[in-house]
Amino acid sequence: MRGKTGTDRQDDLVETDLQVAQRAVITGAAVALRHFGALAELSQELKADGSVVTAADRAVETAVREVLSAARPDDAVLGEEQGQSEKPGSRRWIVDPIDGTRLFVTGDDRWLVLLGLEVNGEMTVGVAAHPAQGSIWWAVRGEGAFEGRIVGGRAVAATKVHVAAHGPETPAGCRLSVVPEDWAPHLVAPLREVTSPLPWTIHPALMVARGEIDLALQTGGQIWDFVATSLIVTEAGGSFSGLSGRTRPGPGASLYARSAALREATLEALADARHAPAS
Repeated sequence: MRGKTGTDRQDDLVETDLQVAQRAVITGAAVALRHFGALAELSQELKADGSVVTAADRAVETAVREVLSAARPDDAVLGEEQGQSEKPGSRRWIVDPIDGTRLFVTGDDRWLVLLGLEVNGEMTVGVAAHPAQGSIWWAVRGEGAFEGRIVGGRAVAATKVHVAAHGPETPAGCRLSVVPEDWAPHLVAPLREVTSPLPWTIHPALMVARGEIDLALQTGGQIWDFVATSLIVTEAGGSFSGLSGRTRPGPGASLYARSAALREATLEALADARHAPAS
């Protein structure tokens, strides 16, 4: 059997983009958990848009950026708290250090650390972790979506996930969850007329990817809220778009669905409700 060359051995030591992303998220998750364990000492501020930000958000983003800058020094980084690094090129990492800060500061364990890699405008890697639950999810374009556990600072026990194989192709009677639950009640109302939103213990997009629900409505957000989860859902066989129908992550409300037909029917239902004359 042919032995490995020096070049072969060197290649074995080079991290893939997925490995970098997992390491960055797990590093950030460890920082977040330290703050989560000492919430009484954590100061809170309100940003201009009324959302909560803490020292934990900033510390987690810094930790993630440090991993990325060391492993991929030529790549740009866009983060919720520190903005866009000024680096030209086709590759950009997008990080949400604590998705669900309102949950975080109340001791609710459903918050996440999110990271995605965009190459030439297309999402190619996505990693999402629920650190307080010890779970981590990931996807690479064209390679499927996976769920695992964070153990000893590593992602282990990978299990491939897939959306439900069968289910309604219209909102009526589908299994639905909404996040955040208390945002944009006017937007959720048309769906509440035909189904009852279910509670969620992990991000609803991940429930779609796992096949536990058919449809998830995220009632607001920015690009960093969607980069990881959108890729995980689509690589699990599902469908994602904003309410305008755009399939790339961006600001505003967005839909995750077990099928493109269900997503499109839901978009039509929401558009009809928005355009209906007031009674």
